[in-house]
Amino acid sequence: MTTPSDFVKDVDTANFPQDVLQRSREVPVVVDFWATWCQPCLILGPILEKVAADSGGSFELVKVDVDSNQELAAQYGVQGIPMVVAFRDGKIADSFTGALPEDAVRQWVEKILPTELDLMVDQARTALLADDDIAAEHILHQVLDQQSDHSEAGASLASMLIERGATDEAMIVLGRLAPDSEVDRLQSAARLKASSGQDVSELEAKLAADDSNEDARIDLAKALAARSEFEPALDHLLVVVRAKGPKKDDARVATLDIFGVLGDEHPLTQTYRRQLATALF
Repeated sequence: MTTPSDFVKDVDTANFPQDVLQRSREVPVVVDFWATWCQPCLILGPILEKVAADSGGSFELVKVDVDSNQELAAQYGVQGIPMVVAFRDGKIADSFTGALPEDAVRQWVEKILPTELDLMVDQARTALLADDDIAAEHILHQVLDQQSDHSEAGASLASMLIERGATDEAMIVLGRLAPDSEVDRLQSAARLKASSGQDVSELEAKLAADDSNEDARIDLAKALAARSEFEPALDHLLVVVRAKGPKKDDARVATLDIFGVLGDEHPLTQTYRRQLATALF
């Protein structure tokens, strides 16, 4: 027989990435930021544990002692406790502060649990892992037919479309989604992928014949980036930006697209972002 204690786990700064962020990609994780001296925390804690036990594992509950993990609490903006934060797919899905009654807690939990459409997206991902792209795409289209702005379905489908070169269709799918970092990244990837069909040798020859041909240089940079040759692509784009001619903004946008694909932490992004800033001003 299960008890509330079977559904609660203490987490600290060291294991938070694995036990919360990574785990939330498989099942929703609810984090209770609390402290032993906090009376409302002592009221809310047992309610959360009871709801977790009643859910039968549909979400996981972890507790973070803010006194022992002050840096982690600051990272997530904990200013009052108890503060409860739900994570899904490695991101914050919802939160509340203060001790709520049990009925209100149950209603809140219902909002952060996967919907039927979310479960269909999980089926599509399983199909992808089994290399059944046709089934995965069919399921994702079904989800988007019911909810065109479903972020996970839209991002997954757009990624598949970009991979096979259907960039126009991917941009339509992405255009229906709420803007976020993943949508921005995929839009950048789609714009770069659209240049993958261009002949690099032909573009290089065109540029060799006329070193001042900025259109050819930008097209060459995009084609190189589409082949993941990011460093030479960025070098070409910086040449255009530094020239401060009519194509400067086109080169700047293409550079930002490469940054979007690489991510902010990539060494090339960090190096060339500084060079871009210098070239622009």
